Amino acid sequence: MKLLRGIAAMLWIAVDTILGCIPLYVLGLLRVVCPAPLRAALTRAMHGIVQCWVAGNRLMFRVLGVTTVNVRLPEGGLRADGWYLVVANHQSWADILILQNTLRGHIPILKFFTKRQLIWVPLIGVAMWFLGFPYVRRLPREQIETDPSLAALDREATLDACRGFRDHPTSVLAFLEGTRFTPAKHAAQAAPRYGHLLNPKLGGASYVITALSDRMDAMLDVTLIYPDGVPTFWALLQGECPRVDVIVERHSLPDAVRAADTPEAAREALRPWVDELWRAKDRRLEAEYDGEALAN
Repeated sequence: MKLLRGIAAMLWIAVDTILGCIPLYVLGLLRVVCPAPLRAALTRAMHGIVQCWVAGNRLMFRVLGVTTVNVRLPEGGLRADGWYLVVANHQSWADILILQNTLRGHIPILKFFTKRQLIWVPLIGVAMWFLGFPYVRRLPREQIETDPSLAALDREATLDACRGFRDHPTSVLAFLEGTRFTPAKHAAQAAPRYGHLLNPKLGGASYVITALSDRMDAMLDVTLIYPDGVPTFWALLQGECPRVDVIVERHSLPDAVRAADTPEAAREALRPWVDELWRAKDRRLEAEYDGEALAN
């Protein structure tokens, strides 16, 4: 039964993706050649296609009984026409699917920093490029030391991508840990500061703040909890993760963060604030591991 559910879920996602990419590609190509006044309307239509794609995946969760997601949203509500920086702990490839399904309709579609090599992923890579996802290079330190101009070029390309978000409501997702949490990665840190999280890396968030601080409504701090153990993406689709708890907290940006006008200044302003948020998130995760219920 689990195997059949997993295969059905994969086929559902594949068909949903193909059906979404066809009109998305058409509109994306039209946007490249059309006059500027029409581009905003085409962008809104492309975002609508993504919302339909996410709705299809959410329907798949219910129809196939993939998992139950318990969500705690912030008081006061969220805006589907706002600008948000969304940060979350990262434990599984399933995280993005859970976040998309949870936040759909509450905030604009999620966009996130993506490795440049992923543009070659069939269908999805080009779709993300059309949608304006920031593609970044992770240059080896040795290469930067040999040619420092490469770092400056990548810096400007990243800032330009973030500035493009000013034209339409956007939610930028940043996994501040930079990679999925595992006990081995946690132990390998030079100076781990948290029990259930990796030390945050603020590079991507600092670029978003620099480009969008005057438009940003808030930072959304999302805690993802898998009470029955962190699943792989395949295990989630097979229904081996009966429950996911999602806690969403809304935080206004401190004045020092809003005032930062360079990525370096934003990084310094973010560091103490994010450390405080990360310690609170670590306590929530610790409470879950101690058996306390976090979502009812």
